Amino acid sequence: MEDFAAIDSTKGGPRSTVAIVQARMGSTRLPGKVLADLAGAPMLQRQLERVRRATSVDRVVVATSTDDTDRPIAELCKSLDVPCFRGDLNDVLARFLGAIDEFDPEVVVRITADCPLISPLVIDSIVHSFFESDCDYLSNTLEPTFPDGVDVEVVRVSALRALAQLDTDTPEREHVTLGIYRRPEQFVVRNFTGDPDLSDLRWTVDSPEDLEFVRWVYSELFYTNPKFDLAEIMELLGENIDKSRTGSDSRRNAALDGLSTGAMQHRNRAPCSTDI
Repeated sequence: MEDFAAIDSTKGGPRSTVAIVQARMGSTRLPGKVLADLAGAPMLQRQLERVRRATSVDRVVVATSTDDTDRPIAELCKSLDVPCFRGDLNDVLARFLGAIDEFDPEVVVRITADCPLISPLVIDSIVHSFFESDCDYLSNTLEPTFPDGVDVEVVRVSALRALAQLDTDTPEREHVTLGIYRRPEQFVVRNFTGDPDLSDLRWTVDSPEDLEFVRWVYSELFYTNPKFDLAEIMELLGENIDKSRTGSDSRRNAALDGLSTGAMQHRNRAPCSTDI
C-alpha cells in the first residue's frame, strides 16, 4: 500500500494549492461506488494515489458529508491518514468552503471521486497553466478534449467566496463551480485544450459497466506499472479497441442536463443570458 503520510504536504496558507476530492456513498445508478473494490483496494484509495502524484498540489483533501452513510469514507481517510472534511450533504459549495476554511489554500483543484483513471500529468499541466494565466477558473471541461473521467477544475478561492455571497440557486450549490462559469461577465473563465481530441472516451464510473471497464484497465496495467497514466491507457485501448467505452455508452455530464451552463458548451443545456 502506498504510504500516504509520507507524501502528504503540510503546506497551507498563501500560494498553496489544495486538491479537494468530492466523495459520497449515495449514487442513483451505483450506490457505494467510491468504495468498490479496484485492484484490491477501495476505488477512492486508488484515485487518491493518483491525485497525490500530481507535483503541483500541496495537499489532497477528501470532502464528504456528515450523513451517516458517508461514515465509511471518513473511516477510510483516517486509515490512510488523508485529511477529510465533512459538511453538508446537498450544499456541496458550502462543504468546499468549510474545507477551505480548515486548510486555507489560495487555489482549489476540484476533482470528483468517481474518476479512478485521473491523470497526475493532466492535473499538473492544468494547474501550471492556471498560474500562468490571469483567470479565476481554468478547466478542461468547458469545451472537453480529454476523456470523461480526466476532468480537472482549478479555481481561485477568492472566486468561490465571492460566488457564495451571490444569490445562488440549488444547482449552483450542488455543482460547486457551476455558478463561476455561468457568470463569465463577473469571473474570468478559461478552457484547457488537449490534442488530439479524446472527449468521446468514457473513463468515469457511474454504472456497473463503467466499473467493469476501469477494473479491466487496472488488471492490465496496475500490477506491472502502478503509476500508469493517460499514454499507457491509450496504448492499451489501441490494442483492444473493442474494450473502449465512449459517449455512446453514456453521455458526459448528464447531471447538468436542462441547466443553463454559461461558458460550458454542454449539449443538453438550457439557454443562458451569459452565453459566450
